[in-house]
Amino acid sequence: MFLDTVLARNPELVDTAAALHTSGAIPPDTYVMDLDAIEANAALLAAEAQLHGVGLWFVVKQLGRNPELIRAIARHLPDAAAIDTTEARILHTAGARLGNLGHLVQIPRRVLPELLARRPDFVTVYDLDNARAVAAAARAQGFVQEVLIRIEGADGSVYPGQEGGVPLDGLGAFAEAAEALDGIRIAGVTAFPCVLCDPATGRPIATPNFELALKARELLAGRGHQELKFSAPSATSAASLPLLARLGATHGEPGHALTGTTPLHALDPDQPEKPAYVYVSEVAHTLADGRPALFGGGFYARSHPHTALLPRTGARLPVRTAPAENIDYYRLLDAPPAGTGIRLGDTAVLAFRTQIFVTRSTVAVVSGLASGTPRLTGLYDAQGRAL
Repeated sequence: MFLDTVLARNPELVDTAAALHTSGAIPPDTYVMDLDAIEANAALLAAEAQLHGVGLWFVVKQLGRNPELIRAIARHLPDAAAIDTTEARILHTAGARLGNLGHLVQIPRRVLPELLARRPDFVTVYDLDNARAVAAAARAQGFVQEVLIRIEGADGSVYPGQEGGVPLDGLGAFAEAAEALDGIRIAGVTAFPCVLCDPATGRPIATPNFELALKARELLAGRGHQELKFSAPSATSAASLPLLARLGATHGEPGHALTGTTPLHALDPDQPEKPAYVYVSEVAHTLADGRPALFGGGFYARSHPHTALLPRTGARLPVRTAPAENIDYYRLLDAPPAGTGIRLGDTAVLAFRTQIFVTRSTVAVVSGLASGTPRLTGLYDAQGRAL
């Protein structure tokens, strides 16, 4: 999906990743992350957001919740959106401020005292029971927690496994009950996804959820709530920030823009964010019909890998599709042309969309690519633990 873009914009990363694997410094099933490029992308996004008056909470689930990368990003974007409890802890330990908790995964009731003690700016709640739980935990610690109300998505717009939120037609009753709770203050709204990339052009477009959230904010303003925030996540990048500002969002949540891997970047290599990771595997065995099998572990179901580069021979081989319901022990490539000479252990470099935190992959962080002095600074698991 992104291999052509990486080869055009960041060939040093491909060369370094291949060299690290060939030398044995990294194993197959490893994502190699360009620390310099990620930090540069964070700085670029911070400048663009300031220009358009949009706040940013960065997201790191797709980066493997990596502490080195978190520290680099937080130098420019200090506030993060934690997807779940594990991510909140890792972000806090690495030095990022907690901007928004509970956006995609509600904070379990028994964990709320621990995480609210770290004073997040906002906690997102999906229903009245969660609002009551946040209010009780905040009240017990002697402060009022600002909350964002997750608005239920439009029909057909919500990904399976991400259902939930307050329906727009039930928001008035929800707000009336929440207003009576000591310990919380309604501070705004959010929904997901609010922006997606057009499949044909890659350009960011607002989803129906964007309009629902705007209507929700208007309803809350009519009840007397002031300075309401509206976080409009998904596909936040330099290209989408003008859209967020124009339509009235106050916040975005960049994730894949930090690595230059939104769908727009696959179609338009001239986007300002630089591609910042590749996936490295190796030939595990070859089928009788000549198709090489690569070690798997990191082939996220929605990754859409198209081709793999085998640097020793220079071959670019198409990646075979595989059902999402199967475990990716291996991933097959098309058989190479006769005489290519694929060998056991040959390095393979790919670039595709990922969510590293749901893989069993290793994450290798490389610095110095920007200055021509690449250096492996650490190996981590997919949850950010050093190996």
